[in-house]
Amino acid sequence: MTAPADHPLVTAVKPLVDAMGAELVGPGEAHPDDVVLAWEGEDVVAVRLPQLSESLDHILAAMERRHGMPLAELDRKAKQEAVRRLEARGAFSVRHGVETVAGALGVSRFTVYNYLNRENGTKSG
Repeated sequence: MTAPADHPLVTAVKPLVDAMGAELVGPGEAHPDDVVLAWEGEDVVAVRLPQLSESLDHILAAMERRHGMPLAELDRKAKQEAVRRLEARGAFSVRHGVETVAGALGVSRFTVYNYLNRENGTKSG
């Protein structure tokens, strides 16, 4: 990144950019889909948003860090809660989302669908 790492704008947005799995690049390196951020009328940094599939991988990695263990080692109740949180974040709207989540949880796609159906049945009941 060519933007100054100690610029107040960079310092302010970095935690959010990291949480999203995005990348900071210099404004001169920005692609058309990047978001250029300005400070007092001057372009300071651009945010390169991750692809949706990369976002899911980033979310799963963050969940593992939060739990302090691979998601596959969680108990059934914790896996169900993980599926509930992933659904709320749109994980299953990504192509192959169910397969990706099932692999991370160490369960079958069928099990993920059962967790989703159970949750949706609870909401409508």
